[in-house]
Amino acid sequence: MTTSPDAPAAVPTSSSDPATPAWLPLAAVGTTLLLWASAFVAIRHLADDFGAGSLALGRMLVASVLLAVIALPRGLPRPTAQQWATIGVIGVLWYAVYMVALNEGEQRVDAGTAAMLIQVSPVLIAVLAALLLSERFTLQLVLGLALAFGGVALIATASSGDTERDVLGVVLCLVAAASYAVSVVLQKPLVAALKPLQVTWLAATVGAVACLPFAGSLVSDLADAPASSIGWLVYLGIGPTAVAFTTYGFALQHMSASSLGVTTYLVPPITIVLSLVLLGEVPPPLAYVGGALALVGVAVARRR
Repeated sequence: MTTSPDAPAAVPTSSSDPATPAWLPLAAVGTTLLLWASAFVAIRHLADDFGAGSLALGRMLVASVLLAVIALPRGLPRPTAQQWATIGVIGVLWYAVYMVALNEGEQRVDAGTAAMLIQVSPVLIAVLAALLLSERFTLQLVLGLALAFGGVALIATASSGDTERDVLGVVLCLVAAASYAVSVVLQKPLVAALKPLQVTWLAATVGAVACLPFAGSLVSDLADAPASSIGWLVYLGIGPTAVAFTTYGFALQHMSASSLGVTTYLVPPITIVLSLVLLGEVPPPLAYVGGALALVGVAVARRR
């Protein structure tokens, strides 16, 4: 990785600005959670009309163009060479690998199950903090890790139908979770030095460039997709990407990564409700047990 392992250690756990109203970061978190939960449902809805790569590229193109329109009038950002390298890694991992892996995973598992699997990421963040920030690898962390991945195993077991297909979906969602975890650790020092809007725009643009190999598939899928599905694709680029990633960056600027990670526990229940209302689908019963066990594991690992 191009960034120094010691770089995040110099960043305070929270960079709250006294001039920022206390309710504003909370409002940013709420906006992020609702939009991200809706993204799981939208991705699942679009599985029949867009391939994983073409959906990721379309989403990133919409997001990067919109963010450029908003960010450029505010002045060009001037990241250092090390910051550019970190933005590049985040762009590839969070805005390309994460998107493609999640899109492909949701072609194999339902939206609620995918949302529960992604919530393993706070445990991964804790592990990365122990490895990269010299935090102690405690028994509590080991127990939380074991509980969380026991929950993941239950979710995988709960899958019905084509077992191989469903297990691959679980693995892809875990790849997305790992990409997310690494990106959060890398983004914390960035939003302490640069504006969240600039970080989001630059990283989304890198993600769009990384997804360009899927341009041919996107053109083909757009030609065949109904207007409603194209509208959902545009929504993914505007709401869950351009808006939600910016509000997340703002919240990360004013809250500790650990505190912000806890709030994402609310994404799975919101996703399950939206998925039931809009798609008429719910996770298998055993998946709820696995999801609850995974969230308990995350809570144990992150508990101070």
